[in-house]
Amino acid sequence: MSDDAAAASNRKQRPGLGRGLSALLGDSVRDTPNDRSADAATIPGLRMLPVSAMAPHPGQPRRHFDEAALDELAASIAQRGIIQPIVVRPHGKEYQIVAGERRWRASQRARLHEVPVIVRNLDDAETLEIALVENIQRQDLNAIEEADTYRKLIDAFGHTQEALGRIVGKSRSHVANLLRLLDLPVMVQKMVVDGAIHMGHARAILTAADPDALADQVVAKGLSVRDTERLARGKASGTGVQPRVHLFGEGSSSPGKDADIAALERQLGDVLGLAVHIAHGEKGGSLAISYSTLDQLDMLCQRLSGETI
Repeated sequence: MSDDAAAASNRKQRPGLGRGLSALLGDSVRDTPNDRSADAATIPGLRMLPVSAMAPHPGQPRRHFDEAALDELAASIAQRGIIQPIVVRPHGKEYQIVAGERRWRASQRARLHEVPVIVRNLDDAETLEIALVENIQRQDLNAIEEADTYRKLIDAFGHTQEALGRIVGKSRSHVANLLRLLDLPVMVQKMVVDGAIHMGHARAILTAADPDALADQVVAKGLSVRDTERLARGKASGTGVQPRVHLFGEGSSSPGKDADIAALERQLGDVLGLAVHIAHGEKGGSLAISYSTLDQLDMLCQRLSGETI
């Protein structure tokens, strides 16, 4: 083997960071032009497929699609085409979308007849895992959608919270805290899905004696997460809100820490799914993000660098 060939081989085999979805999807192989037999439909690889030949997965984690954002994506696709292929799996006589439903919807609006896809032979558990990872890495899911998918993977396929954390590159406690949000009343969950309140609000509302009433206050008055936490603890005069046992042990502020700094730590921790610690003083300070696995570090590096996942 020549030196150039050996070097190329080593580059392909190097694991390293920045794997993204490749760890789950594997390498794709483009079909040859003559490979059009019925059996070829299930052969993994990159190909062009009619938009009408695929359908969304009923268990797709993402439920909410912003109409304005879809129109913007459709305009971009109409001008430049689809840059990243849609991931599908054979399903009956057609294909089922594993990752990329938003691109598929926008392609319909752009009136494309064919789109590039990567065909993978995946079982139901792998399909949900990949869909979850892609949406989380792109930060496309709200907290309730993410939590609902965790619950499906636990109930249907026996995943543990720790295993789910490894799959998505987040801490076990982050998974556990999100799952607790499913204990919120349905109307409060809908507020999270609609974007009326954020995860920080929802986490605080969960500790209140009357979550519905507190959620209404948050929306009506535009309360901050810090104000919501104060009301949930029953510290505001005349609120009538009684404190309840706090369910979120990790990330709670240490005694004496500034309330704004503690709230910021929790908000950043909610976004990253990792423990965040801020030390602030008169002349500045430091921000520390803790991780326990290389997968978590990988995702953090990609988000900070803006690298496409």
